[in-house]
Amino acid sequence: MGPPLSAPADTPGADDPAGDAAPQQPRRPKRRPAPPAEGSQPSPFPWFGPLNQLDFDLDFFERLLARNPDSIEVLRVLGELASSRGLHERALELDRRLVGRLPADSLARYNLACSLALAGRSDEAIACLGEAFGLGYDDVAHMEVDPDLASIRERPEFRALVGRA
Repeated sequence: MGPPLSAPADTPGADDPAGDAAPQQPRRPKRRPAPPAEGSQPSPFPWFGPLNQLDFDLDFFERLLARNPDSIEVLRVLGELASSRGLHERALELDRRLVGRLPADSLARYNLACSLALAGRSDEAIACLGEAFGLGYDDVAHMEVDPDLASIRERPEFRALVGRA
């Protein structure tokens, strides 16, 4: 028989033939975080770096979505986060994708209407609210105070929708 085979020197565990040492994780290159949101305070937690919680969450969920672009849960959360951060066009894109995946979901349709209103697309927002009502959305009390709908709340079409619920 020939000499025993051994792993190349750069193979994890090559210097520990018995396998007793704990495996080492490969090092990942450090990435530069996004600049903090305007007017935001740096995080009190050093592992966030200069990111605030919202920016950290946005980055985290964007990475999750990149790995699983059809995840309904990630689309929902990321849409809400983008809207909270004032990224209305991004929120609109995410809400459109969600409605495409869940066309009969009244809450997804309502959130799309909110994103449309925030993006300044009032006529589309009113039409989308009508669709949400048709699918079963009926929380008029919330609609009356939802800041996302402030731009359309006084429109006659909005008042008519609220009055028929």
